[in-house]
Amino acid sequence: MLENCVSNLSLAHEIVVNRDFSFKPNSPSTNSLEGKVTEIVHRAFWDCLQQQLNSEPPDYSHAMVLLQEIKTLLESLLLPGHVRLRTELSEVLDMELIKQEVSQGALDLNRLAAYVINTMGSLCAPVRDQEIRALHHLQEPVELFRGIFHMLGLMKIDMVNFTVQTLRPHLMQQAVQYERAKFKQILDKDPASLDNTVAWLCTAVSEEMSSVRDGPVSAMSVLNRAYMHLLRWSSLDQKYPETVLMDRVRLDSLGEQVRSLVLDASVLLVTHAQCGGAVWSLPGFVGKLKQSITALLEGSHSSEADLRGALLRVAEKVVQQVNEARCSQENTSLPQEIQEILKGQIEELWRDDNPVRILIGERVQGFLQAMLQGGPPKKSPELASPLRLLSADLAELGRAFGQIVHFNRSVFGPFYAPILRRALIPSEEPKTADDHR
Repeated sequence: MLENCVSNLSLAHEIVVNRDFSFKPNSPSTNSLEGKVTEIVHRAFWDCLQQQLNSEPPDYSHAMVLLQEIKTLLESLLLPGHVRLRTELSEVLDMELIKQEVSQGALDLNRLAAYVINTMGSLCAPVRDQEIRALHHLQEPVELFRGIFHMLGLMKIDMVNFTVQTLRPHLMQQAVQYERAKFKQILDKDPASLDNTVAWLCTAVSEEMSSVRDGPVSAMSVLNRAYMHLLRWSSLDQKYPETVLMDRVRLDSLGEQVRSLVLDASVLLVTHAQCGGAVWSLPGFVGKLKQSITALLEGSHSSEADLRGALLRVAEKVVQQVNEARCSQENTSLPQEIQEILKGQIEELWRDDNPVRILIGERVQGFLQAMLQGGPPKKSPELASPLRLLSADLAELGRAFGQIVHFNRSVFGPFYAPILRRALIPSEEPKTADDHR
């Protein structure tokens, strides 16, 4: 299956496309069988260590193993420039010397633990400083060991994430060629692996040709139209373009954000039209109103019934906040007739063919298309007043969408080109399978 093959690329793709990507500590759920077994094993290990240390004389066999592991973990966190620290670490955690101290009854675990914690403090990210300080307050040896190993695990993940961030620019350069080569291998094994992509692009070609009355249709405009389709792709349609499968979750999420943003802006627009500029210009009014609208509409897009119910609550809340603002300024509420009109207009926004939603949606689509074309935002259509209030959200959405599209276009451009050629110039001779290579 193509999806299984593509999934092998997902980690590298995620690192490159998602600038917020990071590895997280892998802890099984405490309610799972794995979690319960892990908890039992860990408790047994630490109980055994406690018994050994409490015996007379103390048995340090497990503690010695842990100290060696701590030393190894600390060494793995050192950079080439840490020459002095590496030497110091070898001297303080000299296992032969520690064995002698054990045999002479002179081992001081708290001293060694303090050194380890101080060393970790010099190596860890500033975000870990508070946790490092907390370790200094631990006195009981077993708790110290547990805390140290937990912190070393976090530091190891921090180091990996730092390396990923540092290498991202270099990964970007290599990822295009890597993903393109892997997809070519898939295509060589199964030439039908582009069927959904062909249908996706041909639909965009037909629509672009219908909308352009004069002049030729450009391949870039077709591609941009095709990518815009992905933001409103039906979750029931399984024929998703193969070349964008790894980004489907991201694109579905962005599509949901577009719908939310359009609704938020639509509510703001009809409210502005009815409540008047005096109320609208009150300090903090619009921000508070936007916050209420966004909170009440969150998660309401899954069904028509949910959206209609949410908009009823939004209408009530908007009228309430407008009246409160008017009373604080003019000591009077909105006329009852205007209140009913405003509520009705907000409640009618559940319809896909609502004129206000269509207007705002077109402006959002225009803005995103301008982002795809690489032009500055000032060349995008003039934003309606409510969208200017949401400009930061819109800009972030456009940035995330543009990043996915530009990377995808770089990787799969050689596969898209022959498809677009045949669709835009039907009379052209059929291409061989090499066109996809």
